[in-house]
Amino acid sequence: MTIAVNTRLPGKEQPEGFGDFIYACMNRLTQKYPQHNFIYLFDKPFNNNLIFTKNVTTVVAGPEAKNVLLIKYWYNYKIPTLLKKYKADVFVSLDGICSLRTKIPQCLLVQDLSFLQQWVKKPQPGFYKKFTPEFLAKAKNIVTVSAYAKTKIFDQYKITEGKIDVVYYGTDEIFKPITPDEKEVIREKYTDGKEYFLFSGHIDIRSNLINLLKAFSFFKKRQKSNMLLLIAGKPGESFTKALKTFKFINEVIVLNNLSKADLAKITAAAYAMIYPVLYADIAMPPLQAMQCEVPVITSNTGALPSLCGKAALYVNPLDFNDIAESMMLVFKDENKAKDIVKAGKIQAQLYQWDKTADLLWQAILKCVN
Repeated sequence: MTIAVNTRLPGKEQPEGFGDFIYACMNRLTQKYPQHNFIYLFDKPFNNNLIFTKNVTTVVAGPEAKNVLLIKYWYNYKIPTLLKKYKADVFVSLDGICSLRTKIPQCLLVQDLSFLQQWVKKPQPGFYKKFTPEFLAKAKNIVTVSAYAKTKIFDQYKITEGKIDVVYYGTDEIFKPITPDEKEVIREKYTDGKEYFLFSGHIDIRSNLINLLKAFSFFKKRQKSNMLLLIAGKPGESFTKALKTFKFINEVIVLNNLSKADLAKITAAAYAMIYPVLYADIAMPPLQAMQCEVPVITSNTGALPSLCGKAALYVNPLDFNDIAESMMLVFKDENKAKDIVKAGKIQAQLYQWDKTADLLWQAILKCVN
């Protein structure tokens, strides 16, 4: 069997962990099924440091699909030509977009429905709103990343539930618990030995960091502790401007351009992960915190409750008082924090890349059987 895979490199518009999903899953599948041929289709030069198995053929075929017109050209003209040339039996599109001009069966990954939220500034929202119904109808099988997203697709587009498979993201093994001594070393390096709450991830309008600052301020006034707030990510201009006027600015640390190894250590040494985002279809930081056995406080919106289950305290992200109350609960109630961690250890077992790859493979097979 020949499987063609759309491996358009992830850009800023892609959800967090998108690149990890592509490479973690496909590397496992190509190694596990050497009898099958995999054609990786790129729209621009890829990272030469990537190592592929012998059953992988890489194809770079521009022009880069960087706007609506080029996206349409790439999928509706370039892709059909390549599928025919390489005699593909199935096309796996990991970008939420189908080719509307090929008869080759397609397995479509839909992992970001944020364009349905009116306040989310997703690039080309009109394109996704207009064509997603056609993509979903065209796909032989649909893969999404949470039970919430599956329900959303079913409710919004009336797609048969049996056509939609849930394939959860995995978390890297590098995110793991560390010893108290190791935590102390990390804190000495980054926070002068002080405990800290952690937010990590993409920083955009969904991150809700202004409300997080307000909640942290409320926490500081109530608890009179030396707890810090550590933000791991690249903040935008609006957040940087707001931070300059924040009363507790000296107790907020922003870390940018961390390696994955450093992020894993910082996550494992955190007092708790605070992830009060306004909306998410996937949520890597809370899953990573669970795997590190760190308590999680997150929003009661989007896919977060279905992803985290009983392994988190849930807050209304629009209410900074609610966020602060949960921060204080974790801080004051050691037994509650332990219960969250215990549940997180169980929940984290769902999010393993080996399981993710196997589920994706089963979804691909549905397209050719």
